[in-house]
Amino acid sequence: MSKALMAAAKMYDDPRFLSKSEIRIYKNKLRRQRIVRRQKMALALIAAAIVFTVSFLVSTLMLDAQDNTYTPEFKYYKEITVHAGDTMWDIACENISYDHYKDVAAYINEVCSINHLAQDSTLLAGESLIIPYYSTEYK
Repeated sequence: MSKALMAAAKMYDDPRFLSKSEIRIYKNKLRRQRIVRRQKMALALIAAAIVFTVSFLVSTLMLDAQDNTYTPEFKYYKEITVHAGDTMWDIACENISYDHYKDVAAYINEVCSINHLAQDSTLLAGESLIIPYYSTEYK
């Protein structure tokens, strides 16, 4: 029985269209539609979970990939004493690791930040500075 016939039968309350078997058939049809809808939703959720899991695993494996020649470097800090005539540029050029800093100015910015110095401050002989350096040796 279609929805239109069910609506007409209910409106006129005609017992010819509202037999128990017709009502049972209609309710079973609605129940089957709900079951199919739930199954489609469950299937969609399972497919989404599988796609998410696979993409997560692939991205994790790709991100952790390192070649066999990789050696880790560790960042350490050391204290140096400024000598007469030393400039921040000279100190930076002696201690910079170009693998970790894009240029000498970036290294100088970090040294100034660590020691709470202004960029244009002058260094005095005998002054101590903390500078970063990188080493493959774990200490």
